[in-house]
Formats: sequence, structure tokens, C-alpha cells
Amino acid sequence: MTQTSLAQTGDSANPIALARSSVVVLALRLAEVVLMYLLQIFLARWMGTTQYGIYDYVMTWALLLAVPTSLGLPRAVVRFINEYREQKKWGLLRGLILGSWYLTIGMGLLIGLLGTGAIFLINYYHHFDYTSVLLIGIWLVPLQGLVLLQEDIARGTENLFLAYTPTKVIWPILVILGGFLFWHDRHFLNGISTIWIALGTLGTVIVIQAGWIWLKFNREVTPAAPVYTPFAWLNVSLPLLLYRTFREILLQTDTLMLGAFIGPSAVGLYSPASKTAFWVSFVLISTNLVVAPAFVVLNVRGDRAELQKLISTVTLWIFWSSSAIALVLFIFAKPILGIFGAEFIQAHWSLKILIIGQLVNALSGAVGNLLAMTGYQNQLMLVSSVTALINLVLNAIAIPLWGIVGAALTTTLTLSIWNVWLVVVVMRNLEVNPTVFSTFLKQSTEK
Repeated sequence: MTQTSLAQTGDSANPIALARSSVVVLALRLAEVVLMYLLQIFLARWMGTTQYGIYDYVMTWALLLAVPTSLGLPRAVVRFINEYREQKKWGLLRGLILGSWYLTIGMGLLIGLLGTGAIFLINYYHHFDYTSVLLIGIWLVPLQGLVLLQEDIARGTENLFLAYTPTKVIWPILVILGGFLFWHDRHFLNGISTIWIALGTLGTVIVIQAGWIWLKFNREVTPAAPVYTPFAWLNVSLPLLLYRTFREILLQTDTLMLGAFIGPSAVGLYSPASKTAFWVSFVLISTNLVVAPAFVVLNVRGDRAELQKLISTVTLWIFWSSSAIALVLFIFAKPILGIFGAEFIQAHWSLKILIIGQLVNALSGAVGNLLAMTGYQNQLMLVSSVTALINLVLNAIAIPLWGIVGAALTTTLTLSIWNVWLVVVVMRNLEVNPTVFSTFLKQSTEK
């Protein structure tokens, strides 16, 4: 029997290994966020607020519908890969990879066909401006579902380069190049042409990534016949699916309801502010990607002391970096939005409000990821469903009254409620404190 990188249970929870992995993932995530941010800047400048708003509206729908397409498997896959590896169940590991692919592809095709039929039906009775671009964009949904799955498969194997380089680095570069060539040749770029570019380039990188993942498994995992246990996977993944769906509703409702209530121009103005505020949570999200396997391993071992030690270490990293980023963005909100174009500066109040919400998110720690990786997916589902409902109701009230500022206020409020509630759930069930305040209290006590 050949021992390989995937066959080893390794040192996922080792602080030195985590620090090394954090440097790698931060570099990859930084490249991703910078490239995606540059993509939004170029598209906003080439397309203008209305066409850019149409593109972002369709992409938001694609990202939201990709969550049910994935059946909650991405987050569950990270957990099961590490459990099967720890327990040396190689047949189950192979079956998990193949089975999750089959389920995601089948669900993606079903949603694509149902979505196409629904768009035609709605347009037949009530014509709307987004019809043509939505008919193309709906087929981004199966591709985005595979993006979520394949990224987390690679994450579960701790190959961060494979997880993020194809879809987070190569893909935005291809879209920028494709958009530039189209704009340079025809002197205009609209929503439909940009969605076609995104569709073609994303499909290409997904196929390459899938082939790379399968070659890696064949080379590194001990040979064994695939063993399929779909009911066991879905028993964990479906609550995670509901959690992820409600989480995406919480994050995307502002954009979708702005498009429905006001129109694509409002989406075009709001989107750069929303994407800029995301920088505050950059370190939190990047660190989550590194520590998820460690959460699983320490939970399986029942080592609460080491789990608290790990949480305290990473929350301190997150606190200082997130606070510094938030301060810079808050002070320079207008000049930063001006990079997208002079008309986008009017969204500076929305940006400042969203920064506050993202800062609360960062300072609460890795609460959602921690619960998902330790078997408390049902509690996640409950909290996320309630806050998503609150978000929908408040957006329906605030957007007609205050436009993009109302959307920002609602998002910040509900994101704060979501984080505080999950902190309480973590402390009650796992008996650890996920916030940065536990680290500060410990340091003050030691003094």
C-alpha cells in the first residue's frame, strides 16, 4: 500500500503548518480579489452603469441558484474527505468524489432546463428587460455549481493552488481579455456579450480543473472500488444546503431587490460599493479556507482545548488586518469608488454602511464555518433562515424609501444579527469563544 499526500492524516491542526498554508491561501485569495475587482472596474468603465448593472444582476442570480444546484455538497465534501482520510476509508473517499460530481451535474442540468422554461413562461405573460440575457445566464448556474463543488474538493485535499487558480485567477483574466477584445473591436460592450464571454471561459477552466482533480486522486489515493453512500452525504449536505441558500439570500437580496424595485442602473451604482466592502472580510474568508480541515480533525479527536487555542490564534490575525482594511476603505471611500467612474462616487454612503457590517462579520470570527465543520448544520440552517427572512422584509421596506442606502442599512443590520446569534450558538454548543474578545480577555488576565 502506497502512502500518499491524500492518504496521510497529516498535521492540519498544526499552527506552523496553518501559518504556512495561510500565507499560500492569502496570496491566492489576494490575486483572486484583485483580479475580480479589476474585472468589475474594467466592465463598469466599458459598459456604463445600466449595462454593467444588467450583467451584475444576472451574475448575482447565477451565483444564488448555484447554491441549490450544489445540494450543499461542497461544504460537506470538505468534512467527509477529512473524516474518510482520518479513518483510512479509501473506497468511500473515491465514491464521494465521483458521486458528488454526478449529483451536481444532474441537478445543474435540471435547474438550467427549469429556469429556461420559467423565463419563457414569465416573459410570455409579462415582458421584462432581462429576458434575453437571463436565457443565456441561466446556463451559468450549472457551471457555478461545479465551481463551488470542485473548489471544495480541492480544499478538502489541502491543495489550495488547485482549488482557486483555475476559477479565481485564470477565469477573471480570460474574461478581462475577452471583454477588452470585444470592446476594442466593436467599441461597445453590453450585458449579453459579456455573459457569453463569461459562460465560454468558465466552462473551459472548469473542464481543465475537473481533469486535474481526477488525475490527482488516481495518482495519490490508495486504489479501491468506489463506495457510494448518497443518503449519508445528503443527510449532512441538505441542512448545509439550506444554510448556504439562506446565507446567499442574506448576501444577495439587496442586489436582486434593487434590480426588481428600481432597475439595473441602481444595481450598477450599488455593486461597486458592495464589492469594495467585501475587502474587510478578505482575511476572515481566506483564513476560513485554511482552518476548515483543522476544525474537523480537532472535533473528531474531541480536543476542545486545542480547538480554542486555534480559534484564538486565527481571530487575532483576522482582527488587526480587518480593522486596518476597514479604516482605509472608510476614509478613502469616495476616491476608491471614483476608480469605477465619476458617477459611482454617489454610492459612498452605501459603502461606509456596508463596511460596518463586514467589520462585525470579521470580528465575530469563523462562526459559520466552525459550526458547519463540527456537525451543527441544523443550528446554522435555523439562524440563517430567520435572518434571511428578516432581510427580505426589511429590504422590501427600505429600498423603496431610501434606494441603495436602504439596501446597505438592511444588509448591515441583518448580517450583524446573523453573526451575534451564531456566536451564542457556538459558545453554547462547542464551549469555545470564537470572537477576538476571548483572546483579549485571556491576554489581560495573564498580565
